[in-house]
Amino acid sequence: MMDITQPLKVILVEDDELFRLGLSTRIQREPMFELAAEAGDGESAIELINQSPFDVVLLDIGLPGIGGIEACRQIKHQHPDLPVLVLTSHSQKPLIEQIIKAGANGFCLKGVEAETLILALRSIVAGASWWDASSTQEIRSAFGESSFSPSEPTSQAAPLTQREEEILALLSMGKSNQEIAAQLHITAGTVRVHVHAILQKLDVRDRTQAAIFALNKKGLGTQKSH
Repeated sequence: MMDITQPLKVILVEDDELFRLGLSTRIQREPMFELAAEAGDGESAIELINQSPFDVVLLDIGLPGIGGIEACRQIKHQHPDLPVLVLTSHSQKPLIEQIIKAGANGFCLKGVEAETLILALRSIVAGASWWDASSTQEIRSAFGESSFSPSEPTSQAAPLTQREEEILALLSMGKSNQEIAAQLHITAGTVRVHVHAILQKLDVRDRTQAAIFALNKKGLGTQKSH
């Protein structure tokens, strides 16, 4: 897993200069991130990404030229391990479907609080994903309630990663963040990022509800007698 305690190189792709300035200011206030490059359209972003290594892409959907969706698709095709966080003004089902199919690791609505944006960036860099809380129901609707399950990662909108599955299992055992961190040999901060992502994906309010979800899910399977 990437060491998120080191400065992470961010490429910011946004055509609105004033909005881009605001975003760059937010990012540069965080010692964890280094704003390594900016681009005003998808073509320029793809060219920059092909020339230099980056740790994460912050990508606006409403770009001129090929647009944000196609830019995301090409970036993920050429650099499948490069996390992409999409920014959008809307969260309607058709748009969410396009974002997911393009391979984005998550998205935030424009105007999101700075702390939430930074947490979202940290989340996808840590190997989790991030789907704006307001869109959870749209994601469920887009892909069907039955497919919104951690046990079916190929059919759901925001599947739990393997690491998130491991952390959820430990949560269901009553482990604290520190205990989980020690067992998985990661930092407590990384665990906290993953837990937040798990709560978002499962549409639950706290770790207790997440643990209940995990126990109920386990109970649905065939249980062996001891």
